[in-house]
Amino acid sequence: MTLSEKSAYLKGLMEGMKLNTEDGEGKMIAAIVDLLGDMAETVGDIEETTICISDELDEIEDDLDAIEDYLMDEDDEDDDDDFGFTDDDDEDMNYMDDFAEYEVTCPKCGEVTVFDEDTLLEGESVCPKCGEPLEFEFDEDDEEISF
Repeated sequence: MTLSEKSAYLKGLMEGMKLNTEDGEGKMIAAIVDLLGDMAETVGDIEETTICISDELDEIEDDLDAIEDYLMDEDDEDDDDDFGFTDDDDEDMNYMDDFAEYEVTCPKCGEVTVFDEDTLLEGESVCPKCGEPLEFEFDEDDEEISF
């Protein structure tokens, strides 16, 4: 039984008992039954509104999912670069570093150290083993390193 049906049932019981609703207990019972009827109607309206809101939210969620799918499809197309690599490949492989590393042998201790092009362009560094200052002259045209 719904709240409205229960409220109607109580009202019917009250009328069937032929209570005097003009004084005392009968008046109070009649007021309580009326109050229960109003509350049942209000709760029914709230339930209907809640169902409508829930349906609207479901539609909004579906629309947002469609927008997300559309945007994700665009991102997937943008992830491909000219070399056939995706952004996921870039995380696993930093291929640009392979082109800019040079092995340098310290003239004092013979330690072989790998420096990147930026360090060589600065013109100096320090041997990590013996601390000997290393000075470089880097000619980009010839790609030769001299001490």
